Amino acid sequence: MSEEENFEQNEEYLDEDEEKLPFAKAEVVRLMKENLDDDKMIRERVKVEMNKFLGDVLKNVCKQLNDYPYTTIEYEMLKESTYPYTNIERINQEKERILLHLEAIKADCNALAMDVQKTLKLKDVVEEDSFASFSAVSEEEEEEE
Repeated sequence: MSEEENFEQNEEYLDEDEEKLPFAKAEVVRLMKENLDDDKMIRERVKVEMNKFLGDVLKNVCKQLNDYPYTTIEYEMLKESTYPYTNIERINQEKERILLHLEAIKADCNALAMDVQKTLKLKDVVEEDSFASFSAVSEEEEEEE
């Protein structure tokens, strides 16, 4: 065992005594190291905060499980309660798809609004506007002659 690993283990034992964490810190760190690149080093605070985060996730899932009226928790109930955590990529993709669709709808609404403004003006307002601009051009032409 290297000196660094020995130091980390001693550090972990001290922290577990000082602060109650929901899970064994060594197990959380082992899982993190399994899933991180070999060249990554994990700061102590990250180890502690990951442990707390996992504890919070467990509490939130259990709150959802408590909402069921049954005394026995079934696998389907667990799957439903953990869905936001296990399908975050799919949820984010769906969110992105909906946002893009809403942007397209917004663009369509803007185009329709412009069409309405162009084509459905009140007749006398259009004539006045056209007549006023036409009159101004006509007066300038007369002055030039």
